[in-house]
Amino acid sequence: MIRQSTADTTTQALPMRLFRSADDRRQAKALQGELDLIEAMLVENLGFASAVADAPARYLAEAGGKRIRPMLTVLTSQLGDGPNELVRRAAVAVEMTHLASLYHDDVMDDATLRRGVPASQVVWSNSVAILAGDLLFARASSLVAGMGEDAILLQARTFERLCLGQLHETVGPQPEDEHIAHYIQVLADKTGALISTAARMGVMFGGGSAEHADAVTEYGERIGVAFQLIDDVIDLSPKKDRTGKRAGTDLRAGVATLPLLLLRNRAAAGDTEAQALLTRIDAGVKAIAEGADLSVMDPEVDALYTHEVTRETEATAKRWADDAVAALDVLPKSSVKRGLERMAESIVSREG
Repeated sequence: MIRQSTADTTTQALPMRLFRSADDRRQAKALQGELDLIEAMLVENLGFASAVADAPARYLAEAGGKRIRPMLTVLTSQLGDGPNELVRRAAVAVEMTHLASLYHDDVMDDATLRRGVPASQVVWSNSVAILAGDLLFARASSLVAGMGEDAILLQARTFERLCLGQLHETVGPQPEDEHIAHYIQVLADKTGALISTAARMGVMFGGGSAEHADAVTEYGERIGVAFQLIDDVIDLSPKKDRTGKRAGTDLRAGVATLPLLLLRNRAAAGDTEAQALLTRIDAGVKAIAEGADLSVMDPEVDALYTHEVTRETEATAKRWADDAVAALDVLPKSSVKRGLERMAESIVSREG
């Protein structure tokens, strides 16, 4: 039996947030109707000819999610003739690709939670989680296969970038790499690539122009980077504790996010305050790795959150979002353009 996806309620408010005028809100209702159709298609396509496969394959979709990528596909399709069966199919394929990547990410990161529920490998095993992700990648490819050569090539290149981003994150920067540039490229590949594909497919299959497709592709990549940079800030925020998640999860695990990379740069440049905080952070990460309680780093998480490098991270995210909006200059004034602008704004104003 398939339980109702919490995404049914999670996505309800999203379109309305992107539109403010009365005319635009009528379009928001139509957008919501399309998202409901896409959600039903997603659930249908998460069924496999095996009861053993169905439960893990549906697990993360049923846990919820904002469905930002399908919403972007539907929205950009309105730069042409609007949603149709191919647009909906593209939206499902993109969301399924995103879900597949989450299974693999959680295994590689040894995550315990995803979307408020135990991560899939905690419920089953690493092997089952990896195979569930593989099944979703395969099904997404099957959906795209009948949509033409351009769609197949775009899906393949996007998958390649997802893999490269994960590989570069796993291996880390090489001696010749500038660490922050390397980090931003990882974000662009792991997050920006799929969001830009979601936007581009909407224009492609909605009958829009090549000029508009190029514009929303650049927009999608940039808001993807902005999204992840704001996540770096949210991870440190004390407000995260209110959701039941401990602030500073990445920092305690020794994961390099932009605030930490900026702190390391300041320390290397001779900033004694940065050096002292970095020494404490490194000691805390080592202690936790050796079995100390996570709370041992509470003071360091607070200190990094209030440090100038975190404000610098927020400003960097804002610049990426501003550049995303600037990429839309070629689009005509419309509710679609206003919705895309509002999406960029909402991404950098998130608090959780």
